[in-house]
Amino acid sequence: MATQAGDAQVVRLSGKTETQQVGRSLGQLALQRLRRDKLTLIAMSVVATMVLLAIFAPFISQNILHVDYTRTNVDNAFLRPGTAGHLLGTDDLGRDHLARLMYAAQVSLGIAVTAALLSLTLGMAFGIITGYFGGWIDDLVTWVIATLSSVPDLFLLLIIFAIFRPSPPALILVLGFLGWLGTARLVRGETLSIREREYIVSARAAGASSWRIMTTHILPNLLSVAIISLALDVGGLILVESALSFLGLGVQEPTPSWGNMLAKAEDLYTKGEWLVFGPGILITVTVLCLFVIGDGLRDAFDPTSRK
Repeated sequence: MATQAGDAQVVRLSGKTETQQVGRSLGQLALQRLRRDKLTLIAMSVVATMVLLAIFAPFISQNILHVDYTRTNVDNAFLRPGTAGHLLGTDDLGRDHLARLMYAAQVSLGIAVTAALLSLTLGMAFGIITGYFGGWIDDLVTWVIATLSSVPDLFLLLIIFAIFRPSPPALILVLGFLGWLGTARLVRGETLSIREREYIVSARAAGASSWRIMTTHILPNLLSVAIISLALDVGGLILVESALSFLGLGVQEPTPSWGNMLAKAEDLYTKGEWLVFGPGILITVTVLCLFVIGDGLRDAFDPTSRK
């Protein structure tokens, strides 16, 4: 008879009791480590709260706050936080600051997540292909990565958005197409290691196509790398979008984003200092939490970890 408790399986044979260790997958080990990592769990809760506030911004502003984030009223300009009907005060045009922050979260998080997914897709695709096939394909893609990496991203972005009118779709495309280089290098290195393992050699000997090997055998082993990369990329792209908006080359008014709200608040600090604190704190806390999540996931998926 066998019973299971924790990590061990107790086997009773002929009145004797023996204990056998039950193996667990990397995913199960990662979940167990994450449950013990309180800091990462707190960071996940904070980011999840930000996402929910962004998703339900229309419902909260209309049914709970009873305000319209686009409605201006100069008579209510620069109302301080705590004023009746305006929990976080109003801006220079009398617009509710809390409602604008929630709608700005939709824009900033939406751009960062979508651009990160685009760059992750490109990075995974190029990394797997170059790592698996090698040869001239590897040389060509590596040369492209090295060339683009030698030019500062912010410099390229400033040139691009000085020529073309910046908008959320344009930001997503540009940030996505410029952000895949690091992921591609990381995935390429992992693929070079995976392609020499026994099960890959066996699949190739059994006649499996390259496409099947890459999608069925290599890609699943890179999911942990993809999750970690995504969390870190989203945090970095929030900073990039905020920096561009702060410089006037990102999301343009009247569409709110954390970056352009912070840029505008700089000129209004003497009249409404709370206008700086809201977007500044949200950018700092969100990016910090995403970096903590990325670091926690890296530790959780580390196969050499003994925690």
